[in-house]
Amino acid sequence: MTRQDSQSGPEPEGGSASSASTGRGNPDKPQAGRASVPVPPAAPTPPQPAPAPPQPQPAPGPQVSPVRGTNSGRASVPVAAARVAVPPVVAAVPPAVAAVPPAVAVAPPVVAAVPPAVASVAPVVGAAPVVRDVEQSPAVRPGGPTPAATGDDAGAVAAQPVTPPEGRTGVITVSAVVVVLAIAAVLAVVQPGPVKGWLAFNDRANTTPTAAAPVPEPTPTAVLQAANANAPAPTAAGVAAAIGKLAVAKPLGSSVHISVVDVATDQTLFQLNADAPATPASTTKLLTAATVLAARGPAYRLSTRVVAGSKPGEVVLIGGGDPTLAVNSAALFPGAARLDKLAAQVKKALGGTKPTKVIIDTSLFSGPTTAVGWSSGLISPEGQVAAIQSLMTNAGRVKPVHHEPGADPRFSDPALAAGIAFARQLGLPSSAVSRGKAPVAAAPATGASAPAATDATPGAELGKVQSPPLVRIVEWMLQQSDNVIAETMGRQVALAAGKPASFDGAAAAMIDKINALGLPGDEANLYDASGLTRHNGISPTLLTNLLALVASGEHPELTSLFASLPVAGWSGTLASRFATPSPNKVGQGVVRAKTGSLTGVNTMAGELVTKDGRLLVFAVMADHTGEAIAARQALDQIVARLVQCGC
Repeated sequence: MTRQDSQSGPEPEGGSASSASTGRGNPDKPQAGRASVPVPPAAPTPPQPAPAPPQPQPAPGPQVSPVRGTNSGRASVPVAAARVAVPPVVAAVPPAVAAVPPAVAVAPPVVAAVPPAVASVAPVVGAAPVVRDVEQSPAVRPGGPTPAATGDDAGAVAAQPVTPPEGRTGVITVSAVVVVLAIAAVLAVVQPGPVKGWLAFNDRANTTPTAAAPVPEPTPTAVLQAANANAPAPTAAGVAAAIGKLAVAKPLGSSVHISVVDVATDQTLFQLNADAPATPASTTKLLTAATVLAARGPAYRLSTRVVAGSKPGEVVLIGGGDPTLAVNSAALFPGAARLDKLAAQVKKALGGTKPTKVIIDTSLFSGPTTAVGWSSGLISPEGQVAAIQSLMTNAGRVKPVHHEPGADPRFSDPALAAGIAFARQLGLPSSAVSRGKAPVAAAPATGASAPAATDATPGAELGKVQSPPLVRIVEWMLQQSDNVIAETMGRQVALAAGKPASFDGAAAAMIDKINALGLPGDEANLYDASGLTRHNGISPTLLTNLLALVASGEHPELTSLFASLPVAGWSGTLASRFATPSPNKVGQGVVRAKTGSLTGVNTMAGELVTKDGRLLVFAVMADHTGEAIAARQALDQIVARLVQCGC
């Protein structure tokens, strides 16, 4: 079987390395036809004075409850006229809590704050953070949903407080309790994880506070490393000397494609087969993310609707292409639209009419539900993807849980499963569900004698729920490398362009949008939007041109793309990367990139800041690799060397 972006454990079986040939121009391939913030505590009640004559009492120190969770967030990409963006450097210990826009953070008495020099970056609007638990389930990736609950909402993903481990429930007393980091112009990241070390614990009984002498505030500790437009410019010769030998390392195999660009100058610093398309695997999702954000905009939401059927009591559930739709509060994706809420709207709209039948309308998407080049085992038993339909819940998963390797059991017919789940919310059996199309709503009648339209009128809307904004959905797609989300986003590009919402329509619309952005669309050959097929071909040059465009700020609708990328050693598919060998650790918290993994294929494209403060974008693609772990480490070594480079 072929795993997509499984970043830990042994490489699953799949096609041989020799089968991982590159995309466009290969005569053997078919032609294109194709993140809970601690709440500031209320002021404590001062102690009651004694019966004796009142004596001046010093103000008691504030108290807070034990911290029950952290706020996970994302860094956003700066927009700079000089084509300079600032990626984050994640502080070691303790992690800083910051967000864009301003967030509330809890800090120890010695408050680590961002130096004023960092706040010189132009602001960029990013999406809201994703809520994550303090203690994560091993079955859920960093950045994924919370562990499953029990009872009626089993498996629910919610921003609920997490009870701290035993021994952490004492009263927390700190001299500085809440710091509001109003850093609207700063690129910031939030490191998830336990927060017990952030605060000073005091298990003693409360005593009358005594006055303390003022203590000068310490010098803030630098949390973020800013890119420096005035840093020494790297040279092509210097970069070649740094990574030239690493680029031909044996674990990367015989087909390596690399492009490295200095964002400030637009100078290409290193090229190796840079204009030749390689099998991209999940780095395809960078094109998907950019084109859907450009086509629909970050704030666009996907709607799932119900209209009245042709007969009384019939209701039609219309799929709107929302892969994040949930059945109830047991949602995989935070803030997802829910079928139980939609059913409540329908019952209210029907009034005294009892629903008798549910018809599912999946006509928004057309064509095959699987792409050219997808193996028969990708859906079952591998669970890497689902049949691509316009109606599904939890991206087609049987249970709302995402496992790290992506091996999540999927429904064989996601739309029918969603229809049955909706019917149950209406009190109907599964036998009451069938396929069909929604009736066309009658045009509004005019004239004094025209009958008034009612909720029972065929085609009349009975309810509607909407997804989170696309900026959040794209973030989940990139962080977790979700293949179903990627395919549905590709279809949104097609719909926005007036093309069929199919694999072919999505591929054509995405390439058209790439060209419209001024990028070399002829250096992409697409058969899907996720990168699961080996027939895709994308050049490193196209990827670095795209990343440089995002960093430039010329297209504000794209700026959230950097904010959505996994961070090395911290989040998403890079959470366990840049760990071994030890020199690779220099990339942790500095490299932000999208990975791609198929059997015999290892790719990565993203951005980093060198030790001199220079912002570089890069794409490294190897599609004839050997053993997976060694190949990933060799690829990480190239990128880590760029971080260290004083070239």
